[in-house]
Amino acid sequence: MIQIGNAPCSWGVEFAEDPRNPSWRQVLSDCAAAGYKGIELGPIGFMPEDPAILAEGLAEHDLTLIGGVVFRPFHDAGAWDEVWDATQRTCKALVAHGAQHLVLIDSISPRRAPTAGRAQEAEQMGAQEWTAFVDRIRRAAQLGADNGLTVGIHAHAAGFIDFEPELERLLDAVDPSLLKICFDTGHHSYAGYDPVAFMRRHMDRISYMHFKDIDPVVKARAVENRTGFYDACGQGIFCNLGKGDVDFVSVRQLLLDAGFAGWCTVEQDCDPAGGTSPVDDARANRGYLSSIGF
Repeated sequence: MIQIGNAPCSWGVEFAEDPRNPSWRQVLSDCAAAGYKGIELGPIGFMPEDPAILAEGLAEHDLTLIGGVVFRPFHDAGAWDEVWDATQRTCKALVAHGAQHLVLIDSISPRRAPTAGRAQEAEQMGAQEWTAFVDRIRRAAQLGADNGLTVGIHAHAAGFIDFEPELERLLDAVDPSLLKICFDTGHHSYAGYDPVAFMRRHMDRISYMHFKDIDPVVKARAVENRTGFYDACGQGIFCNLGKGDVDFVSVRQLLLDAGFAGWCTVEQDCDPAGGTSPVDDARANRGYLSSIGF
């Protein structure tokens, strides 16, 4: 059975310390009010790390904790202590609440930000840098596996796992029993590739889904102007589901044909100070997914 959840990034929560963030209790309340039964952890430190406090909040709103994301600079060898700390704390929080999915994302690099959506122009790592980068991802994945979690790599605009060839190269380098795919439909489109075609080739390795749609007009403008990722979010590059260029009807059929069971999480990255209502968007996204059979 496919279940639909949401994530704090749909309320603009990208960084735990951002003073513009809504409260964690508000996010839980809004998520439940919009019709969801599950939610992600968000950046570590946003939700309470005291298990008793978070458990009370989840229970109050009848929400299941689905998983958590480590969105950190795996590309930066000098930032490893930060990456490792976030991975350890995220694993601890997920285990405490019986969540399943640990998602690893190489965060935005200044070296790659100008070429988001421009695969042919993007700077590539040298051989030694790539090997060390993969080793850091493998180590984080091993920690997740050691904690009984399902670990998925998530391609992300402006990181060093952005474009299809990079994602596939990483998949070839790490044992499938250790590292699965958390597949984000919107980021795949942002990178200039067809999400449905990728799913057809790699469905056997996809363990978790992030549902995100992308406005093709805003995307084209952002790529042409080399717009920064967060500025593009503020411009509405990630639109409500069903309003962009992702074929969610085909996505649903592929999941059904593969016997996919578990959570698919809506992620509509947005500006926390933006003019739209996150709870209204969350409700509209849940309604769209219901209308196509989710």
